[in-house]
Amino acid sequence: MVTVASWVRRPTERGLVLRTAITCVAALALCGSSAIGSGAVSKSPASADRTPRTRFTAIAFDYLVLFNPDSVVAAVDEVFPGKGRAFTNLWRTRQFEYSWLRSMAGRYVDFSKLTEDALVYAASAQKLELTDSQKRHLTDAYLHLAPWPDTVDALRQLRASNIRVITIANFSPSMLRSNADHAGVTTLFDALISTDANHTYKPDPRAYQLGVDYLRLAKQDIVFAAFAGWDAAGAKSFGYPTVWVNRFNQPAEELGFPPDRTVTDLKGLLDVVLNGPAVRAP
Repeated sequence: MVTVASWVRRPTERGLVLRTAITCVAALALCGSSAIGSGAVSKSPASADRTPRTRFTAIAFDYLVLFNPDSVVAAVDEVFPGKGRAFTNLWRTRQFEYSWLRSMAGRYVDFSKLTEDALVYAASAQKLELTDSQKRHLTDAYLHLAPWPDTVDALRQLRASNIRVITIANFSPSMLRSNADHAGVTTLFDALISTDANHTYKPDPRAYQLGVDYLRLAKQDIVFAAFAGWDAAGAKSFGYPTVWVNRFNQPAEELGFPPDRTVTDLKGLLDVVLNGPAVRAP
């Protein structure tokens, strides 16, 4: 049997391990609970006075800031009655642990495959039989997550204010597009950027670099909106002005890079983006 340790230590993988271990191994201790292109909307002189003045030019979202991951709890309860919450927590934890382990080992698969693998593990760990049809039903739940109640209005406000809107998300491109289409918000994004574009996972700095490369802006002009505390730390370490949208009221992470602002919903995020408080250097 190939153990995780021996798998990571194979000679062909050592270089990748060294490059990613610093950014990923700290995250392993933390359990959180390519593009549709268009340029920025130009602002005419006539409209400039009617739209808010902004400090920032663009915002990069982690997708779970916009879509509720607990949407899958109901689907799990349909398959395994009474086990929705506990099963979903285990499933979600394994998703991110697998992304960090695969990053360190250089064994990349996209997030849709990770989601399926983590699902199979969760069922096995809880000694539950998982049929092929049940597996499809549950993985499909990640293609139709419910947007948070404030998501659509916030995206419209950002668009009306000529803020460029992208994602930097671990979700695969098909997961990003399916959820956006299902919620009717696809046209409110400048780009749906997946870390699949360079086969990385956050908090690898190369994942965050995708936003700079697409937008062709300086880091300080792009606000990163994080759902998880470890993602906020990764984005701040990279150099983005960072807002942690802490919807689940989680405690602060002790990773040395606190976010510039912590809010609980998109109203607080919009205040940062549109009114622009000072930010700390990383």
